[in-house]
Amino acid sequence: MSRAPGADDDGWSALHDGVEPSAVVRGWLRMVRALAAGPVLRIPPDVLSVTGVAALAGALAVVAGPGRPWLAVPLIVAAGVLDGLDGAVALRTGRARPLGAVVDAVADRIGDLLLGAVLLALGAPAAWVVAAVTLVLLHEYLRSRAQAAGMPGVGAVTVAERPTRLIVVAMAAGGAAAFPAGLPVLGWNWGATFAITWTGIGVVGLAQLMVGVRRSIPPRFPPAR
Repeated sequence: MSRAPGADDDGWSALHDGVEPSAVVRGWLRMVRALAAGPVLRIPPDVLSVTGVAALAGALAVVAGPGRPWLAVPLIVAAGVLDGLDGAVALRTGRARPLGAVVDAVADRIGDLLLGAVLLALGAPAAWVVAAVTLVLLHEYLRSRAQAAGMPGVGAVTVAERPTRLIVVAMAAGGAAAFPAGLPVLGWNWGATFAITWTGIGVVGLAQLMVGVRRSIPPRFPPAR
């Protein structure tokens, strides 16, 4: 989660160009706000970012090593919570800073690579994993360059945001734990199923972001009269 206003409903709306958060997002924001209190406030935000990456590395280890995908699910959920807490703690403690935002962004991209590796360990074809991760990198690079060009906020909230990616991989791990044989109807394993799902969501999300960028970036010069 970017370290900008976003620890409450109003802050989230300001960050997302006035978009009102859904009931699910409001619930998530309240949970993060409740957790970002007490002893948690003493933890440096950068440590929370790095710990989130470590949780995803642990998820990869339990899938690729002993082959226990059910253990990956709570680790992926924990990574998502930590991804929200780092920004919330930085804001509440006044420790939000540009370097912290860079650390957070780098941690997010490493986390995305680890999510792709989890799907690969679950049996996803490498080509689909590469396609899914490439779309993520394009999505975030487009947003970053558009913000540098003057786009306010995030330009557009797409279906391919980081929480969706975490959910997709958690569902793949959960499915592999509950039904190791995969989907009997399609004959696909869980890694392949959700790598394809991630790729499809990524295509839609990239298209949504392109539309948002086109609408959000101010013209360099005023139109001629």
